[in-house]
Amino acid sequence: MKTILVVEDDQNQRQLYKQELENEGYNVITARDGIDGIKMVNDYLPDIIVMDILMPKMDGLESMGKIVSKHRKIPIIINSAYSCYKASFLSWPADAYITKSSDLNELKNTIKDILENREVFNQQDYRGRA
Repeated sequence: MKTILVVEDDQNQRQLYKQELENEGYNVITARDGIDGIKMVNDYLPDIIVMDILMPKMDGLESMGKIVSKHRKIPIIINSAYSCYKASFLSWPADAYITKSSDLNELKNTIKDILENREVFNQQDYRGRA
């Protein structure tokens, strides 16, 4: 079972994402800010991260930078209410950028696609070494 880390400061959204993604068959862990998110990455090494940008203590872009510097192979999806950050070079390390919506299908499909593509890549990489 794949593990998703959801880093989101809004408690209601965090709970909604957790419930919806668990219904899709994922193990979901959550964090309420960037600092907590970094700790959860180091403790659990999730398969993918869904991260908000505007959060207290440490925003998503800064925490993403810290995560990427140690764990580049973990894909990150920025999930923000603000599309203006999409053009910022600070968001470029993300594997995807999704503008928040009440319809979670885009987020769910993006997670599925990224995880499937990573799995295919890892299998090809492994076969290439044999």
